[in-house]
Amino acid sequence: MSYQWRWGVFLDPVPSSGATYLGWMLTGLQTTVQLSLTAWLIALVVGSLMGVLRTVPSRWLRGIATVYVEVFRNVPLLVQLFIWYFVVPELLPVSVGTAVKQLHPFLQQFLAAMVCLGLFTGARVCEQVRAGIESLSKGQKSAGLALGFTLSQTYRHVLVPMAFRIVVPPLTSEFLNIFKNSAVASTIGLLELAAMGRQLVDYTAQPYESFISVTVLYVLVNVVIMAFMRWVEGRTRVPGYIGGGR
Repeated sequence: MSYQWRWGVFLDPVPSSGATYLGWMLTGLQTTVQLSLTAWLIALVVGSLMGVLRTVPSRWLRGIATVYVEVFRNVPLLVQLFIWYFVVPELLPVSVGTAVKQLHPFLQQFLAAMVCLGLFTGARVCEQVRAGIESLSKGQKSAGLALGFTLSQTYRHVLVPMAFRIVVPPLTSEFLNIFKNSAVASTIGLLELAAMGRQLVDYTAQPYESFISVTVLYVLVNVVIMAFMRWVEGRTRVPGYIGGGR
């Protein structure tokens, strides 16, 4: 094969711009990190709330949480993204929808991707939290109620803190997945890391250098996340439960 490797392409200036191709890649990385972290906050908050509702005595509340999980977990992520970006602004009140459509294109794309990724991942977090709560012995709930706690106080002070300490390992996988799933945002025009890699190929015709660099950057992000979550797991592990040792 006569392919000409040229790693110095990243230092070349972008035509009609003062930036370099390396600057493009770092900008894409920054967008990916910002999108993933904000979406993860939504996923953690919504998923935790729905996970708790999946275990409460009220059939109505359990039903609401179940519908949320079934809808967001079973509809493909790409379809959800298109709905949030193309359909939802049309369903909003006219004044609100018009305001959304008049936002800067980057902000429109970012917000749609953030909400989509957050709610999609939240459905998966919900099931992790539900499983964590249901793995606890019934005696913990009974003990909290026997001490005079209300049901909400028992969840807040006993069940949820304990459940989160148990589900840190599976939550790590969801945290990693949200970074990888952020690549679908390129389908609505958001220039995150993967999209910047493809754009670099279009401008330079150096696909190997481009996608190897994208891969390396994703790996570096995942290594940082894994190191952080391992530290969190070590600080929160409970003996006798998942990852808790003896």
